[in-house]
Amino acid sequence: MRLARPPATGPRNVAVIKTEEKGSDVNLATFLLVDAFDHDCDQAVIISNDSDLLTPIQFVRELFGVRVGIFNPQKNRSWTLFNAVDFYRPIRKGPLSASQFPTSLSDTNGNFTKPQGW
Repeated sequence: MRLARPPATGPRNVAVIKTEEKGSDVNLATFLLVDAFDHDCDQAVIISNDSDLLTPIQFVRELFGVRVGIFNPQKNRSWTLFNAVDFYRPIRKGPLSASQFPTSLSDTNGNFTKPQGW
């Protein structure tokens, strides 16, 4: 992967060993709470199955009266979330797969591909 700000000397590319997203649940929880606090939503739909989102979901529902639903992209259901939201829907694999971008794309910076596991 090409470095965004490569050093003046030395390598301009790095090998990515592990492609794991970090912090997305914290970011989602933060924006969920801020939107509810600012009265910017009546209802929220979260595409996740991460039970770490339980507390922010409970706060948004109880303190701000925002309806919250989960669209679950995974095979198994989080019973913790299922029992804490106003509605819960599985996302079927077929429609989810049909909604994906192609494996390879390109832009003004070059070509890029999504990880194999996606």
